[in-house]
Formats: sequence, structure tokens, C-alpha cells
Amino acid sequence: MTFTETVGIQHPIIQAPMAGVTTPEFVAASSNAGILGSVGAGYLSGEATRNFIREVKKLTDKPFAVNLFVPEDVKMNQELLRQAYLGLQPIGKRLGMPFWKAPLSESDFDEQVDVIIEEGVPICSFTFGIPDPRTIQKLKNAGVVLIGTATTKEEAIAVKNAGVNAVVAQGSEAGGHRGSFIGEELVSLAELLPSIAEAVGIPVIAAGGIANKEHLELQLSRGAQAVQIGTALLAAEESGAHPLYKEAVLASTDNSTVLTKAFSGKSARGIRNEFIDITASVPIAPYPYQNDLTKKIRSQAAKLGKPEFMSLWAGESVHETTGGTVKEIIGVFL
Repeated sequence: MTFTETVGIQHPIIQAPMAGVTTPEFVAASSNAGILGSVGAGYLSGEATRNFIREVKKLTDKPFAVNLFVPEDVKMNQELLRQAYLGLQPIGKRLGMPFWKAPLSESDFDEQVDVIIEEGVPICSFTFGIPDPRTIQKLKNAGVVLIGTATTKEEAIAVKNAGVNAVVAQGSEAGGHRGSFIGEELVSLAELLPSIAEAVGIPVIAAGGIANKEHLELQLSRGAQAVQIGTALLAAEESGAHPLYKEAVLASTDNSTVLTKAFSGKSARGIRNEFIDITASVPIAPYPYQNDLTKKIRSQAAKLGKPEFMSLWAGESVHETTGGTVKEIIGVFL
């Protein structure tokens, strides 16, 4: 059985689960267009995840996935945290908040897993690691199809050995956070996809820089059973991206993205802006603590209309992104 048959979709395309950007309307529009819509639930509480799922169900009867962030055991260094906070002060002052509260987040991962099972979600994808064997078995016992994320062949083999049903091969071109969990080697999709397809006996989904039908067909010819697209859909009418974010995406040029840890403490690709430049020489706390420190800055920047201090996640093909409805943009790939 092919991947599209397994998850019950018409076209071999997954809407990337962009946490903070996906809305119920966006996910449902993706599923209704014949691809796999994905809820970016990484920053949601268990209850918020449940409410989101129920809203999607009101808008589509097609399959969709929920994406979760696998929690990492990161030791907190209070001094580094303080230095990272102080390093952000110049930006905070320019936004009218010389000091701000930055409560540290806690993962609701286990509760979210229970919600996925209770709500009958058919597909669950993961990034930033592999769930423990108990969680994987719990989801599989409930009939949930599992999709992992890998940025290297080594990670893909680990995903396969954990019993996950499929794996996303995330090339270095991809926008947003990298799903790395064994080292931080940067491998282009052109090199990564064939190596993973050869090494694992499970369906492989290509991700990174895929912007049109030609790109899709190329990845399928390299061994992918489907592709995952995010940046191509960022400016869609149903996307929850801030209007200024959409404007930045549509106005971008070739080579406008860089990899940075400045916003979250985890390597992510986005449109280069003043925030990234200012923080290039200041201490950065590890994920998720840096993300907690910058959360208020990013929300305040959005409120004040200052995209130069917002996280504008996007992949290397961002300059090819167009507007329109999700259905119209998907049409470019068919």
C-alpha cells in the first residue's frame, strides 16, 4: 500500500505542520484540497489541542494529522538564561518594554497524545526526536499512523527502528525549525532523500525547498512517496500567518533566508531581519528557554507592526511563494 493510500489522501502532498501559523480553516482547506492537512500543535496545551481538532472536524470530513514536539531533557543554566535575557534588552527597549516577564513553558506532550487517541485523529507526526516506546505502542494500538522527522540518514534509521510508519526527510533548505535530534549536520534534500530512501524500508516524505510541480516530480523520482510543503502555503488566504509575515514572504528574494537559533534556541531557517543581526553576537539560551524569552518580544513586534523583530520562518524557495487560496496554490503542484 502506498503512503497516499495509507493516510487516505488524493495527492502525495502534506501541508507542513507550521506551529503558530496553522488555523482550523487552513488545515481543513488543505485536507479538502486532497492533501494531508496538519495541525501544528507544538505550542498548544492539551485542551487547546482538543479544541483545535474539534474545529477542524467541523470543517472537513477528510483525514488530517496532528504534529507534536517531542520533549527534550534540557538542563537549565540560570546564568546563561540571565545573559540571554540581558542580550535581548536592546530589542525590548525599542519595543517599549525594557523588561518583560518570560514564564518558562512546560510540555503537555503526554496529555496531547491522549487527546489524539480520544479524538480519533488518524495520523500523528513528530519532530525534535522520537517518542518513547510506550507512547509509540500506545498510539499504534489505537490505530494511529505515525510519521517521524529526520535531517540525517542516522536519524531516519532511528525513526524506522522505533516502529514509526513513515519519515519526513527534512533537507537543509526547509523553512522553520530543523527536526534534528542526533547532532546538527546540514544535509541538502538532494543528498538526504536518496540516502534515506535506500536505508529505510518505510515511506519517505521529502521536505525542503519544494515550490511547484517540477520540484514535486523530482522528489518522487528520487524515491519519495510524497512531499511536505510549508513555505509555499504561508501566504494563503487561510494561513494564520500575520499579515506582515505574509508581506515579507511575498516580497522576499532569492537567498533571503538564513539559519538562526536567536528566536528559540533551536536551529531554524527564516527571512533574515534586524533581530537576527542584532542577536548574532549575544548569548543564546537552549530551546525551549530562548523561545520563552523571545515570545513576548515577537508578539509585541507583531502588535506594533515591526516585522524586523518577528520570526519570519521560511524555506530557501520563499521567493517562489504566491498568494491565493490553499486550493489555488495546491493547483500549482498538480
